[in-house]
Amino acid sequence: MTEAAPTLYEWAGGADALARLFERFYQRVPEDPQLAPVFAHMDAAHAQHVAAFVGEVLGGPASYSQEHGGHPAMIRKHLSRSLSQAQRRRWVELLLSCADEVGLPDDPEFRSAFVAYLEWGSRLAVLNSQPGADVTEDAPMPRWGWGEVKGPYKPPAG
Repeated sequence: MTEAAPTLYEWAGGADALARLFERFYQRVPEDPQLAPVFAHMDAAHAQHVAAFVGEVLGGPASYSQEHGGHPAMIRKHLSRSLSQAQRRRWVELLLSCADEVGLPDDPEFRSAFVAYLEWGSRLAVLNSQPGADVTEDAPMPRWGWGEVKGPYKPPAG
């Protein structure tokens, strides 16, 4: 019998590691000219909420869904914010710098999957921040793994 691969959440170090990551990230945001205006009025618990959301996406407990409303709630946080691609790129760049600072695993497999999620999620945030974006109330929580395709996706023929 083979042992199941750990989730990205487990590999990252669980809730404590993600809490350290987002705490450090949001400590650095006020000093960042591109990101400071985006987060100028964030709630004191913002870092904890984002850590719980990302933890759930990476295979951790469903605490964000249970306590805050899941993926639709996160989408609502981005509505009408008109985020730019430059802000999105800076968010990813600063978050990865903080991942190094707090000692998240730096093996290529983990970082590849982690970066893929950050790219996908931040691009979705930009789309959902534009005028006219709407919330799909029954949108499921994304689940991110080691790069394997899950669900009904089939690559295009040819």
